Amino acid sequence: MTFTYYGHSCFLVEVEGKKLLFDPFITGNELAKDIDVTSIEADYILVSHGHQDHVLDLVAIAANTKAKVICAWEIYVWLGKQGIENVHPMNIGGQWKFDFGTVKCVTAQHSSGLPDGSYGGNPMGFIISSKEKNFYYSGDTALTLDMQLIPQFAVIDFAVLPIGDNFTMGPTDAVRAAHMINCHTVVGVHYDTFGFIKIDHKDTNDLFTRNGLSLLLPQIGETISI
Repeated sequence: MTFTYYGHSCFLVEVEGKKLLFDPFITGNELAKDIDVTSIEADYILVSHGHQDHVLDLVAIAANTKAKVICAWEIYVWLGKQGIENVHPMNIGGQWKFDFGTVKCVTAQHSSGLPDGSYGGNPMGFIISSKEKNFYYSGDTALTLDMQLIPQFAVIDFAVLPIGDNFTMGPTDAVRAAHMINCHTVVGVHYDTFGFIKIDHKDTNDLFTRNGLSLLLPQIGETISI
């Protein structure tokens, strides 16, 4: 299974031969200025919530790739107004089997508003279960006791967690989250993009190591095997 990082909380995982793109925010990220959005391929786009730093390039990439978008009902309605029709709406607690595996939507403690000011629905995370591996993307979230339920839904091989603090979990709470979900491999996202969420990379890596966890921080544009 491969993981490609496009900066902030945008990444792509190839699962069962399908390309799953998450939370497309690239053109608004100065750190990702070398990424050509028009070259990104996707079969599915999964959207955790409606904030601009997660949906800025959603419409353009969805239109270009014809990927199926998986998102909350309110984002589904908003996308319809943008002319995007290949959308599968979901909500927290629900799951659906796709051709790459199963998606289960789980709680994220955050907020959600769409670029036009309308309500973006409940923020959520995703558990992706497949024949290859299972992984959990928490979306933007605080640490929440609901994470204790994650291991009951699937054995998680790796987790994608925000570590930038201020708007979401910081490194300390991300460590706590990793222990709650019983997962020892974490890919950090939602850090360094803005002044509010810059992290000390050495201190953060040391924190995870001291707690028996592996923290992966791929470079923007880098593809890793995971």
